[in-house]
Amino acid sequence: MNPVVPVTLQSPRLSLEPLTADHAAALEACARDGELWQLRITSVPAPGETAAYIATALQGQAAGHMLPFVVRERATGQVVGTTRFHDIVPAIDRLEIGYTWYARSWQRTHVNTGAKLLLLAHAFEVLGAKLVGWRTDNFNFASQRAIERLGARRDGVLRHHALRRDGTVRDTVMYSLAAGEWPEVRAHLEYQLARHGQAAGEAPC
Repeated sequence: MNPVVPVTLQSPRLSLEPLTADHAAALEACARDGELWQLRITSVPAPGETAAYIATALQGQAAGHMLPFVVRERATGQVVGTTRFHDIVPAIDRLEIGYTWYARSWQRTHVNTGAKLLLLAHAFEVLGAKLVGWRTDNFNFASQRAIERLGARRDGVLRHHALRRDGTVRDTVMYSLAAGEWPEVRAHLEYQLARHGQAAGEAPC
């Protein structure tokens, strides 16, 4: 797999830009839009915790196993959320997409489909990944539906796998998309964006 380094990914409607400490205020505003930190099945930082959240992501980037982005809607110039590559394993050409969340007012819009199209195209066509994975909470049904709409396959469930923010232990649902499946998925995502203008029924994943 080619080196995974900070890069800006752009489409006519979105820009995925390397996450920096300077994005803390914008991401805090995104989290306040819907008070997203109150959702027990996500990792959205609570007020005052965004700087530490970004620092952890950047530590993962420095260690080589994460590449975090902010998602900017180009028509407004507004930062609307964040996403990242994580669990990057160059030796087997594998990475995952996750830590994805958007301001409430930008959920169920074109943003998630457009961002996933940019990320998947970069992973498969530039980095040379052989497989892209996702993982989500067993109770995050909206995320599971969104991942499945992308065309990913459900691999299984890791039971008693990870702590939630409230101290309970979740099961983790695993999904993946192989390089050979990408051309059809790309065509489907492009069709969704072109046909609807904005893809309805979206959720972060």
